[in-house]
Amino acid sequence: MEEAADGNVNPEVVRDILGCATKTVRSPNDGDRLRSGLFCTMDEECVVLMPRVCEVLAALEEPLHDDTSLEKLLDWFTGLTRDGSLLEVCPCLPVFIDSVIHNTTADPSVISFTLKLTGLLAASEVSFKLLLEQSILSLGYNRQHWQDSGLWEDPCVRIGWIQGLRSMLQHPMALRFLVETDLTKTLLQLQTDTSLFVASAANQLLAHVLVFFQPVSSEVHADVERKQKDGLTTDTEIERLVLAMETSPEYTAVTTAILEHLRTSLVPKENGHRHNLQNLKLLALVFAQARPPLRGMLLRMVPGSLEALVTAGNSQLTLPLMDVLLTAYSCPDPNDQEVSRLLSAMLDTHNPCDLIHAAAAVLLRDHHDTVHTIKAVRILLLPLDVLTGLSLLDPQAPEDQRSSMAELLISKSVCISILCVCLAHTAHITLRPADLPSPPVSVTMAILSLLRISGGHAPSSSIGTSKAHRNVIGCGKIQKCGLEALTALSSSPGAKEKMWEVLTVLMQYLQNPDSDATVLQKCYQTLVKWLRVCPDISSMSNQLRQDLQTAVWKRVCDIRWEVRDSTVEFLGQMAAESITPEALLGRSTTPLLVEALCDQESYVRASAISALAQTMARSWQQGAEVTHEQTDIVSKLLDILSEDTEGFPRRAVVQYFISWFSARPSDAPLPPLNLAPSSLLTPSVRTILAQGSADLDWEVKGHTLELARLLLDCWTRRFRIASVTPRVTHPYAVASEQAHTPPHAHPPGETHTEQENGASEDAGSGSSSLAGVLQQLVEEGLVTSLLSGLFDCDRPVALKACQLLITLRETVCPPPSDKTATAAAVATVTCELQGWGWGQEIRKCLGNRGRDPAVATEVDDSMDGLMEGVVCVSVCEVLRCLGLEERMAVLTQSSDHVQNSPLSLLQDILTATDTKSHSDTLEVIVDCY
Repeated sequence: MEEAADGNVNPEVVRDILGCATKTVRSPNDGDRLRSGLFCTMDEECVVLMPRVCEVLAALEEPLHDDTSLEKLLDWFTGLTRDGSLLEVCPCLPVFIDSVIHNTTADPSVISFTLKLTGLLAASEVSFKLLLEQSILSLGYNRQHWQDSGLWEDPCVRIGWIQGLRSMLQHPMALRFLVETDLTKTLLQLQTDTSLFVASAANQLLAHVLVFFQPVSSEVHADVERKQKDGLTTDTEIERLVLAMETSPEYTAVTTAILEHLRTSLVPKENGHRHNLQNLKLLALVFAQARPPLRGMLLRMVPGSLEALVTAGNSQLTLPLMDVLLTAYSCPDPNDQEVSRLLSAMLDTHNPCDLIHAAAAVLLRDHHDTVHTIKAVRILLLPLDVLTGLSLLDPQAPEDQRSSMAELLISKSVCISILCVCLAHTAHITLRPADLPSPPVSVTMAILSLLRISGGHAPSSSIGTSKAHRNVIGCGKIQKCGLEALTALSSSPGAKEKMWEVLTVLMQYLQNPDSDATVLQKCYQTLVKWLRVCPDISSMSNQLRQDLQTAVWKRVCDIRWEVRDSTVEFLGQMAAESITPEALLGRSTTPLLVEALCDQESYVRASAISALAQTMARSWQQGAEVTHEQTDIVSKLLDILSEDTEGFPRRAVVQYFISWFSARPSDAPLPPLNLAPSSLLTPSVRTILAQGSADLDWEVKGHTLELARLLLDCWTRRFRIASVTPRVTHPYAVASEQAHTPPHAHPPGETHTEQENGASEDAGSGSSSLAGVLQQLVEEGLVTSLLSGLFDCDRPVALKACQLLITLRETVCPPPSDKTATAAAVATVTCELQGWGWGQEIRKCLGNRGRDPAVATEVDDSMDGLMEGVVCVSVCEVLRCLGLEERMAVLTQSSDHVQNSPLSLLQDILTATDTKSHSDTLEVIVDCY
């Protein structure tokens, strides 16, 4: 970029670069979009309270009891300004703002809120003009005003100042205000603020200015015009284009100031780390969203400044530098050659630690650049090459690099840090093209060698690396990273070639008494992944199989519950991966899992139940006969559901039956009476629905409702199949049209003919089928479970129950106007209601609607609100009287929707301030918002 005689960035050059892509188009008038009646969400009570709230906040000199009230109020205002001007509804706001910014004794949080609110209002051009005419903007965003009052020292005020500007800068007038008041200089100074939040906010605002107001190139303009002609663009996009084209003079001034700042400050200097770090973050933010010509300007300006930082080799700036370079290198551009040169320089640095992190950054960005990618891979493999003594790199790394790395690995902390970074990226390495310096098989062997060394089985090594070996022996961090890398490599090309060596190393860890619990867990996960690639378990050597059996039987009885838990999980995972336990472990794992049901740790019990479900899944899917062993398991599980004091096992029990119910063969015919091909499942489901719906754990109740949903789907599907089955079963007979008519096909009020009634009453269809389905659902306990869930205190449970009850009503309950035999038969299906709890609530609903006079009398006569005895009521009558749609509307709202309202918030603020003025000792509890 051309510079002025004094070395500064030439504003004329900037103006020329920016101006070449602009075109003058008249800006739309925001005022034309304003219309009356926008703020239906602000009711009259809020409008009445707002002046009083503004008055008390303006006089507030101490924080509110609820320090989030102001943020909540601002959130509400933000929602109101999306469609129009807030000042139309709240004309008191400018008076409030003017009062606060002149009050130097106001609470800093109120000042911060006021500055944010000012920017929010000024985001509209109409409101901006009004606030500017009243000198509110010039005083509110005058830094000197706040410094003179001593309030600028509070980070809260500085944050409000920045965020207010951020909200305001949505149109050219705001950008002109920023330039004319020279606020860019203040923002650049705030980049290095002592508060990290303030510095970050300043950076975000500077990036917003450069990106939001950047001029649009002629290519982009032509593309938008084409889309406009074709009707493929929106008014917002056109408006945004217009705004970007009109801001050239002011934008040139801002860009000049920021570029000059970056040019002079992005240089290595003492105590300049924080400043450089913030500038690099700013560059990364802008590069990620910059378009031509802004991108070209940055590429002309940046390299010289960045090269000085690259050459200086500041370790603290390695990652931020790589972030800028890789972001700048992401889009093709003629000037990217300079950026590419800087990337190469970063990958040639003499500091091995910086080198490792720079190489990792290249792989994570997934750039399709063979030169830099190969160089990054060689860097990341070098520590493994040196430590293990294997020849991973071809050609070999220069001797000076190997010597430097070997020297670095002597330091334990550095050694572990470098190796963990390398191991974390091995999966990325193996996904690279085949011309990389080391194939996946070699990488796998290096990781195995490292795991052997860490496990205490170090191979013969040179003197130069023996010290580094000691750093990794017994290091759990290295072991976990190595096992994770090994897991990722299980799907790499050529994995099967080293499968037995991998399994041997894993056995060593499983057998090692010193292995950490988390390491063993990773080991099990890796073992499952590698067993999946095993072509034939029977080809495993007897010794390896015996070692695995011994290790598993030992670990399932480990004194550490974490080890027992991961061992039980491993047994279930094997079954889930279709690995036959008998072939691998020599015997069935079911007895071990049944024994684990009595473990003293609830997590282990829950894992054992899940593992049993995975183990039984195949027999369920095949519809196998229930064995005595499975009967015993079900008995134990039902005992756990009713007696276990911990929630995890009880949840697992319900999920076990969900898995069982879901595992029925998809093509199997629905049985006439049972839920599944097993007579054991039917009574079990009844018990689960009864106990699970009354559980104290809301997740148990939620899982129970999921089981109820499956049951409901099963029976309604059965009814649909029956209702469309032709009554004439001869293969050449013509099916009756009525046989295919769904139960609710007739319009409300229209009755069936005698022939239709007769057809509907035939076995397997019509009234007998529909009433039979509903009666069966009552007998299975599904209706009771859903009704109890509807009145549950946990909203997710009540919501799910309500959804299922609506489904049930729409499926089995004919309209009230339906006078057919089907409707009459369904109306006779009843359920029992107790005189307490949810039963009492339903009986009240029935009584209030006059559906059940006897119940209404009981309600009136009950002195304590309880009704004794059991009442049988029509299921469909209950489903109609509950107002399920209204309940659904309430349940889908947040649990605090009654208190969570703008009116409640305004009342809280007034109550808190009024109480504080009368008593300093009275605590005020405000609503949850």
